[in-house]
Amino acid sequence: MALLKPEDTSPPNENSIPGMITPREIKKVQNFPKPSETYSVTATVYYPEKGQTDQNPLITADGSRINPKNPKKHRWIALSRDMLARWGGDIQYGDTVWVRGISKKMDGMYIVRDTMNRRFRNRIDILVGRRDKIYGRWDDVEIAKAEFKEEKKERLDFKPSYYSLAMSH
Repeated sequence: MALLKPEDTSPPNENSIPGMITPREIKKVQNFPKPSETYSVTATVYYPEKGQTDQNPLITADGSRINPKNPKKHRWIALSRDMLARWGGDIQYGDTVWVRGISKKMDGMYIVRDTMNRRFRNRIDILVGRRDKIYGRWDDVEIAKAEFKEEKKERLDFKPSYYSLAMSH
């Protein structure tokens, strides 16, 4: 009888998944696009701690797991509910957004992974760690949904094989 290995629940290593966009690669792309729609928001930062999140501070609203050693590395943000598609907004979990108007270090691309408390409107919250020593509130920050060209997808024609037909009888 073979023994099963326990599932690895740690965040993926940037070398373990080919083609994965890592935070280091995202930082290199800093040209704000000319999208069809930009939003002017208030930006703040949050830490993955129970006092600033729900009872599961290391799991975001979309189910992603936060690396507790370096949360800022993910470049993830939370949006107020009025901006998320689930509550009638235009942005979905997993969408990439451009952020501009905080600082050279903080501006750039982020991935939407979390939701802010329902009392907030027209806001974003940037995930950082307490050790990063980043504090603040910034008004008139611009965000825009990043639009990427669709890659051509190969169409696969699945035809039943004789093997599958033989197995069904």
